[in-house]
Order: sequence, then structure tokens, then C-alpha cells
Amino acid sequence: MPRPLALEARAEEVVLVMEDLDASGFDGRRQQVSRAELDACVSWLASFHATFMGTAPDGLWPTGTYWHLATRPDELAALDDGALKAAAPLLDHQLSATPFQTLVHGDAKVANFCFDTNTGRVAAVDFQYVGGGCGMKDLAYFIGSCLDADECERLAPDLLDRYFDVLGAALVRAGHDVDVVALEEDWRALYPVAWADFTRFLRGWSPGHWKLHRYAERLTRDAVASL
Repeated sequence: MPRPLALEARAEEVVLVMEDLDASGFDGRRQQVSRAELDACVSWLASFHATFMGTAPDGLWPTGTYWHLATRPDELAALDDGALKAAAPLLDHQLSATPFQTLVHGDAKVANFCFDTNTGRVAAVDFQYVGGGCGMKDLAYFIGSCLDADECERLAPDLLDRYFDVLGAALVRAGHDVDVVALEEDWRALYPVAWADFTRFLRGWSPGHWKLHRYAERLTRDAVASL
């Protein structure tokens, strides 16, 4: 993440000076990503979630992300899928009720990652939606931001494995007293729920959006059917 260099409050405004990530080597931007870059972003998310596992979102949004149900009544009203509309509160509750709460980035699309092409490292920006939540919300949103339906079908299982491998190791390094096996079991079950939750927003906001592909729809049907 960019390091803060200076902070000053002036009346009703705040001046915040941050590290220039381009000057620090993270000058790569991507619309399409290689497999190594996918792994780097997924590992960043897992490390972020491990770092803040069990952290209360004090001073942040109580619920991270910009699409969670409480903030999107207009999109829910516009949703033309009766089954998904009825399931929306239950899907939202499942994500918020997991005992394994962390801080989520909240807008972890590929455009918000900066790449160092020399080292393979990645940095992240745009933390305006950071808040409490389940890490699967970030992971599903990230995968959906840069992969089409065929790529999701092919790559998502390995990306999930990569995420949980990094998450478990990072939790151990951080000394968190967390049952890693139980966490993985719980969050893997919530992965399709996270897709369904975002699909609910997207179908109410932009019904023709390219992210509403067959992979997203399949996971949404699975999540709704499991309720």
C-alpha cells in the first residue's frame, strides 16, 4: 500500500500526501492480467484479510464494499428476478454472520492494483470502501473484474486454492488464534454467496452488464438454491 508522507487538517478539509507508487516501481496498470499477476493480486487480498482478521472496523464503514444491501434499495427495487430479490436479505445475512470477520478492501477490481513488472509484486489503491466483512466479497469481486465466464470456470478453483494457502500461512505468521480449517470451510461455502450478492446489485443497476455471464449466474443459482 502507498505509505503516508504527511497529514494535515485544515478547518473542514484534510491534506494527505501519499507515496508515489509509480516512482516506487509499481507503474504497471492492467486491464488483462497474466496468471502470475492473478496470483499476486489474490495473494495480496489474502494477506490483507489475514492482517486484519478479527479487527473491528472502528472509524471505517461498518460494512465494507459499495454494493451491500443496506445501501442499495433502488437497485433491489429494480431487480426483476423475484427469487433473487426474495433471497437478497438472506444472502446478505450469511455474509455478515460469518464468525470470521475481517476488513475488506471493498473495491478490489483489477484497475485498483498497481504492478511492479520487474519483481512481480503488486500494490493496491482506492481504499474508500474499506470496512468489515467476509473476505470472499473481495475475492469474488476481483475475479469478476478481470475474467470472463470461460476464464472463471477454468481458473477460479486454482485461485481459491491459492487464496486459502496464502491466507492460512499469513494467519500463522501474524499469530492470529484462528481455526484455519474452520475458516476455510466457512468461507469456501460463502464464495458463491458473495457472487450472488454482487450479482443482485449488478442486475438491479445494469442488467446488461458484461459481468452477468453464465458463471456468475450459475453460482447465483447455486447460492439461492442452498438457502
